[in-house]
Amino acid sequence: MLIYPHEQGPRMALTLRRDDLPQHAGQISLPGGAVDPGESAEVAALREAHEEIGVDPTGIRIVGALSTLWVIVSNFVVEPFVAVSDVRPGFRIATREVAQLIEAPVAHLRDPARLHWQRVARDGLLVQYPYFDLDGHRVWGATAMMLGEFACLWDPQVKPDPEMKPG
Repeated sequence: MLIYPHEQGPRMALTLRRDDLPQHAGQISLPGGAVDPGESAEVAALREAHEEIGVDPTGIRIVGALSTLWVIVSNFVVEPFVAVSDVRPGFRIATREVAQLIEAPVAHLRDPARLHWQRVARDGLLVQYPYFDLDGHRVWGATAMMLGEFACLWDPQVKPDPEMKPG
């Protein structure tokens, strides 16, 4: 999760994944990917940010880690990190993976009006899950879990209302 300054307040870089990718197609995600042999998770995070959105790793500082999580549908274990830059990076998206760069205000994570519920049928079960509406983009699943944890670092009251109606 890369945080950087913007004239209207801190922003974070998210990606809209291409629709033709084999995993998580068309979803909003944080830059990331597999750890290569011999590299640490931190180095992999910086490399992936460079490969996917063109961020120069020399201008980035990793300031901490979020909770490790297992993404069931793709069988990945994600080790998320929070990084900062003192300036807006010179983004360059890798069009083979990324359809769009989304520069979302960090403040939107703390806005309860942006947190909603959705109901979908999955394997014959009706599943209800929370999502963030970030400038019209529905951010759910593992990405929403990471963003939600980040939001709770400042305010443990930031969470979906269990009584809230879906949609």
